[in-house]
Amino acid sequence: MTPHEAILELQRRTETAIIGQPHVIQRLLLTLLCNGNYLLEGLPGLAKTRAVKSLARHLEAELKRVQFTPDLLPADITGSEMYLGENAQERFVFQPGPIFANLVLADEINRAPAKVQSALLEAIEERQVTVSGKTHTLPELFMVLATQNPIEQEGTYPLPEAQKDRFLLHVAMGYPDDASEQAIIRLVRAEKGGDASEALAPLSQHVIFDARAEVQRVEVSDAMEKYIVALIAATRRPRELSADLGHWIQVGASPRGSLALDSVSRAHAWLHGRDYVTPDDVRAVVNDCLRHRLALSYEANAEGISTDQAINDMVKLVAVA
Repeated sequence: MTPHEAILELQRRTETAIIGQPHVIQRLLLTLLCNGNYLLEGLPGLAKTRAVKSLARHLEAELKRVQFTPDLLPADITGSEMYLGENAQERFVFQPGPIFANLVLADEINRAPAKVQSALLEAIEERQVTVSGKTHTLPELFMVLATQNPIEQEGTYPLPEAQKDRFLLHVAMGYPDDASEQAIIRLVRAEKGGDASEALAPLSQHVIFDARAEVQRVEVSDAMEKYIVALIAATRRPRELSADLGHWIQVGASPRGSLALDSVSRAHAWLHGRDYVTPDDVRAVVNDCLRHRLALSYEANAEGISTDQAINDMVKLVAVA
């Protein structure tokens, strides 16, 4: 089985447990292929946690879950130094926290204050954790999969802008359609009745590493690079495109936005069997790459303008070089 076939098989297996959310599953795989981190937002009960667990079940990887709550401490995530006593050869030993896993499910990340949320920053960006002046390296296969409820929900804290920018993708999860809802009822009924599907051997981590190597070889032409740069520039100078966009967008995307568009576009092209990036690949992922990297003005919020609407209008006005 080639790396491409293995990733498609992983996608197929995951979709059998998460019905009506193919976009969410595909973005999970794109994040995995790009060695990034994933922020999934949706109302309670939409199977956000189930999606992450399903992916981990079919991949040879250790999954650890952290349920974020207002009383959580940073050490509960990163780990801490434990004192062993006067007679111990080493008086202090580092006890790793749940961040030391291949897949870390940060469930309802916006239920915890900013100080706890920021404990993930070093791990997400540098793939290491520093505790008591000592640096500890995280596993080679590492991804934080954070879920959150919309910030309008009671008892939540908005994520700091610096932390949101470090997530490769921010995916919005909506309600399934009626046919999928019926299929979900049947699936859960079958699971509760003990009619479980045949257990399949999980895929090796090496499949992910081999797939990443192939994604790195996907070609991005000079024209596609200029198109990506033009999209990012449009978020910083929106008034050059239209008065409405200039009125709506207050802060544009950072260079991480360019890097995210480049890497995720290549992964999207590879997943669809191409070794080169097309404008359709860029447009397919632009919302998820930039949704959390733009800040809208007060006027835009007052008018009910969403970030997705601003991005969609911007994409219509930016021409391919």
